[in-house]
Amino acid sequence: MTHWKEILQSSVHSPTELTRYFDFDDTALQAVCASFPMRINPYYLKHIQSIGDPLWKQAVPDLLELQDSTCVPDPLCEEQLSPVQNLVHKYPDRVLLLVANECAMYCRFCTRKRIVGTPLMAISDSAIEEGIDYIRRTPQIREVLLSGGDPLLLSDSRIDSILSRLHAIPHLDLIRIGSRVPCTLPMRITNELLTILKKYHPLYINTHFNHPTELTLEASAACNFLADAGIPLGCQTVLLKGINDNANTLKELFLGLLRMRVKPYYLFQGDLTYGTNHFRTHSSCGINIMRKLIGSISGMAIPTLALDAPGGKGKIPLTPQYVISNGSNLIFKNYCGELCSYPENGNAI
Repeated sequence: MTHWKEILQSSVHSPTELTRYFDFDDTALQAVCASFPMRINPYYLKHIQSIGDPLWKQAVPDLLELQDSTCVPDPLCEEQLSPVQNLVHKYPDRVLLLVANECAMYCRFCTRKRIVGTPLMAISDSAIEEGIDYIRRTPQIREVLLSGGDPLLLSDSRIDSILSRLHAIPHLDLIRIGSRVPCTLPMRITNELLTILKKYHPLYINTHFNHPTELTLEASAACNFLADAGIPLGCQTVLLKGINDNANTLKELFLGLLRMRVKPYYLFQGDLTYGTNHFRTHSSCGINIMRKLIGSISGMAIPTLALDAPGGKGKIPLTPQYVISNGSNLIFKNYCGELCSYPENGNAI
């Protein structure tokens, strides 16, 4: 089996290189790559079936990225919420620690596309240590999410070192890793990596699948390896126009994830990230999709639809409205649209 590092080294980095596999005019797309880097590794590339299919749209640059007059580079104000380099402290009891600046594939809708894979995102050992030290001396922090870039693209020894130092902090209850490699480079989930991860429970991984085509045999094996290692898996899907913005696609995706032992966790409304406006849907799209899914498939397969509020204001659940009125009786409609009544007990709080 080809080593995951060799697969990564054989990635396509320009539209011109991609013309070896697909017949299209790459000329205009060179300017996009000058602003936002491109990387498609051979594993993900082989699953792109045709120009413009759901995987193509996620991976291949588009001129619309440079024609965005709505969005902004840092919509979540992560840079303003960084008390130390590469650490974001938005919520009182948890922080985001950026530990890697590369991904196995550069998704065209990435929230941090302004910096990921570029020299603007400098991740040094000293910066990581500064972030760990901030966590160490801030006792209200009970949870850390490792992100980037993709933390699982780091070497085994570096992952071990970071997890070891975090695990030793007494007030830190749990560690989460945000990683798309189970989807984009599943062979990275090696026995050696699993041996390291198993040492640092409670450890959670939120991965990222957007379309049923990504639920390959290799991806399923990677997720099962992680689950067998005792690591709970969640999926953070992004609602993407022309890719998964319909109930049937998401139903297939979410049920497929459960079969792979991955709990659909969030379905995100697209962030206001510069270069991604063409992916954004109207908020009513996701709410209507959730109305179609709730009650029609297992609650285990239902994620929370959420919008990460601009300006670093936090995640806001977007939920279909079922309540009609609330007095002595709660009047509401069920998932079939039937009117229901529930007698209240006591006074409203």
